[in-house]
Amino acid sequence: MARKKSTQLTDSEQSIMEILWHKEQASVREITAALSEEKATAYTTVQTMCKILADKGYVDFRKEGKAFIYTPKITQKEARKGALTSLLNKFFGGSPEVLAQHLIQETDIELDDLAELQKHIDRADD
Repeated sequence: MARKKSTQLTDSEQSIMEILWHKEQASVREITAALSEEKATAYTTVQTMCKILADKGYVDFRKEGKAFIYTPKITQKEARKGALTSLLNKFFGGSPEVLAQHLIQETDIELDDLAELQKHIDRADD
């Protein structure tokens, strides 16, 4: 039985999206060059990944001469929201409260950070 295609971003797709959010648009060659600054990346790999991102609905593209220029269809904020919703549903029963409790119990969050979060919560209630 074939595995269901994920609509979430893989680490590699996330790296490409980070470049597109920063640059607002880029060719496969430009994306490859940016990725290769940290780790050698093949042009054809980036080309395939960009097609997958288009299929998933994360990017649009247009052709300029021989080059394909990719632009993000969603903002970084929208991507974060989708990833967080998926995480909440998958691991925390859709409950932000359970996630917050987990973060408090399982991380070394400082009291100052908790106080800052409380300020944000209080402002959201206004």
